[in-house]
Amino acid sequence: MNGDVMHFTKAKGILNAGNGMNVYRGCTHGCIYCDARSDCYQPERPFEDIAVKENAPELLEAALKSKRRLCMIGTGAMCDPYLHAERELNITRRCLEVIAKYGFGVTVLTKSYMILRDIKLLERINNSAKAVVQMTLTTADEDLCRIVEPNVCTTARRVEVLRKMREVGIPTVVWMTPLLPFINDTEENVRSIVRMCAEAGVMGIITFGMGMMLRSGDREYFYAQLDRFFPGLKERYVSTYGNAYELQSPNAARLWTVFDIECEKYGIEYDQSRIFQYMREFPEPEQLSLF
Repeated sequence: MNGDVMHFTKAKGILNAGNGMNVYRGCTHGCIYCDARSDCYQPERPFEDIAVKENAPELLEAALKSKRRLCMIGTGAMCDPYLHAERELNITRRCLEVIAKYGFGVTVLTKSYMILRDIKLLERINNSAKAVVQMTLTTADEDLCRIVEPNVCTTARRVEVLRKMREVGIPTVVWMTPLLPFINDTEENVRSIVRMCAEAGVMGIITFGMGMMLRSGDREYFYAQLDRFFPGLKERYVSTYGNAYELQSPNAARLWTVFDIECEKYGIEYDQSRIFQYMREFPEPEQLSLF
């Protein structure tokens, strides 16, 4: 199937305590910084060998049937729901159909333009409950994007997705993370991303810090890619950060200031707690008049 390596599994459950789900495990996007490669997640197979939870739609239906209250269902936190395999497998689409069937809301985090395939379905969910589409944007430089996120659509295409979602009334949120020290941690990049978000009508931008995180498993892969595409930069990382988990940009303080100013200028929400609260909140039903 498009050369993808995958194996099918029967999951025992699909929703976690926070009503989030991942219908796949592993990834084929090839992002050089991906934290999901880390050893702490105890991978059983190579990261690019995709585990397909083939019974995810059935598990989701059973879970939603048993819920006493409607709520938001999230997907994409640990694994992109629109991997290359999704084009033919339609596991994510079938889960969205279940969510629509039972009147729940959904938040989707992805880097893939493939989500446009399901825009009518997401619009239906949004019209009856609530749908929020989230996209990760790390760099405004298209050439750099092809290096750090090689097997998925570039930033320009993701911005197009955001624009199309807003055109049909679906609220959007951007994750501006990570900012890789000495690579995309520039004032120009932050300003450009916020400006693109404003032009696309994004309601909020989430960032977890002006830097990145590296753990065992992720670090080795990232450094190998630095050697491949940015010769000499690995040594700078090692001398600057050692084996630190959090790698803040040397420009972090200035980047935070620029980010705050730009978001205020365009009227974009950037308070993480308010954005997450909005995405968790299921809309209250309209109060029916007695008269």
